[in-house]
Amino acid sequence: MTFRLRQIEFTADGREIVRERVVDKARLSVGRAAENDIHLPDLAVDPQHAMITQAGDNRLEVSAVGSLGFSLDGSVTLSGSLDIRTGAELRFGNYIIAVGRADDGGALLTIRQASDLGGKSADFDEKRGFSLAAVLPGKRRVSWLAALFILALFLAFPIVSQLTKGDDPKATVHGDGSWSAGKLSLAHHGLEQKCEACHVKPFEPVQDKACVACHTQVHDHADPARMAAGRGAGPLGQRILWSVAHAFGKPGPGACTDCHTEHEGATRMAAPAQQFCSDCHGALKENLADTRLGDAGDFGKLHPQFTPAIVTDPLTRKLTTVSLDAKPRENSGLAFTHAMHLDPRGGVARMAANIGAERGYGANGMQCKDCHRSTEDGIRFKPIDMERDCESCHSLAYDQVGGTFRRLRHGDVDQMVADLSAADMRRVIPVSRRRPGDFAPGRPYYSNFAPPSFSGGLVQQAMSKGGVCGECHTPAMANGKLGVVPVTLVSRYMQNGWFNHKAHAQETCTSCHAANKSNTSADVLLPGIAQCRTCHLGEDSTKAAVPSGCAMCHSYHPTAGVPRRFPQGKT
Repeated sequence: MTFRLRQIEFTADGREIVRERVVDKARLSVGRAAENDIHLPDLAVDPQHAMITQAGDNRLEVSAVGSLGFSLDGSVTLSGSLDIRTGAELRFGNYIIAVGRADDGGALLTIRQASDLGGKSADFDEKRGFSLAAVLPGKRRVSWLAALFILALFLAFPIVSQLTKGDDPKATVHGDGSWSAGKLSLAHHGLEQKCEACHVKPFEPVQDKACVACHTQVHDHADPARMAAGRGAGPLGQRILWSVAHAFGKPGPGACTDCHTEHEGATRMAAPAQQFCSDCHGALKENLADTRLGDAGDFGKLHPQFTPAIVTDPLTRKLTTVSLDAKPRENSGLAFTHAMHLDPRGGVARMAANIGAERGYGANGMQCKDCHRSTEDGIRFKPIDMERDCESCHSLAYDQVGGTFRRLRHGDVDQMVADLSAADMRRVIPVSRRRPGDFAPGRPYYSNFAPPSFSGGLVQQAMSKGGVCGECHTPAMANGKLGVVPVTLVSRYMQNGWFNHKAHAQETCTSCHAANKSNTSADVLLPGIAQCRTCHLGEDSTKAAVPSGCAMCHSYHPTAGVPRRFPQGKT
């Protein structure tokens, strides 16, 4: 048996609308929920109210699903049976379902609202005279008028205001606040209600020149032409999409608005996803054959070895970028060994323990922090200072007058020559006792911790190997004057990367820097990429202790004011 459902409704002016459909099922669901076979949008009806089931050739069984019943021929019940040949009437809330036999032998269910039963034209006209419909226009006309009013107020009025404001920079566009997609960030909150400051032309996306008009100190990531070449042509579908976008004035790819999205509220801009960088750098060698950069798409899978900038010529202080895979050697102009200073059983440790109360050294000898002092923010380290970090052991005293010691001025060779030349060669500072071992006369540390022997000239002794100057510096002559090879201590080896020491406070210095095994200042004590990968892997890695995207170590815009810059050239 099939069900023929006939839905009878009335329009606002009383016109009858009949919709009919055939349902070839053995069971129909009745309820307020839209997924029911017979949908009755009435709050008096449960979402799943009842089921109408075929019980034979001409019989139907009606049963309630929940506790709410229904009316069958005027009697309220939870279940009932009826014959389609004799017909019956079901009522659910404000809806009446008349059951009869269709011409094809199936069941005919006619559905209508009880309030529409008297909806004849004459009755409707009589009721309409007592309603607001008699004096107001129809709903359709009101809807059109409301739509036109909204368009005029929120679209046409701001456009006219924009076109008529002229070139006065103080003039503002009225009524455009309703177009705002949300609050601006804290950096741009002063531009609220001044849409034209960024959206210079109506209905045109924000252009790069509008951004750089204010952000004059923000530099391009690289030469725009080389960036476009490095990005590659891209797939056909992407090229088509960009051609359509360009037709409507959208800049890019690589435009400011690709990263810097506004109207997100007073929040920090989210760091660019790894894919944003790998779009260019993932196949950079393929697109830019002359680039010096290696391909980089994922820190754990595709990233070149670190290439720090080290000093290779101390006289010219030239910096050269060398891969750590090449085991580079640095020439800073300074003779220094970390291992000797960090040896807990060496002479330096013994001396540090003796003067620990005065200089703050620990009982177990010197530690990295005794010389490498972090900046206030904890991110980097302050430059090494001779008087503060070294002179407690490497004394610059060379004479004593009464109870006052005369000291050399570190860093001024001319003054050192003048002071030592004028010193009384016959005076010898009395020493209460001799030091044993390496501190005895003629041993490596004697010149640092005891007054110099003046025989042979103080200047020559000071500049000799093991002397107060020559122990750490290399003598050099320039224009006939005595001097030393310049010392260049690189404070930032990775010019195009960023590292935060404070974020790694849970690590010890020697877990990344093998200083306790370094016996020469030529060692470049930087960890390689393999060591960093023990914690850091790509942004999408599920095995990494710290999933790391490109933006964790790299910034898109060149940073102004770094200690040194690479020579200009192709990147």
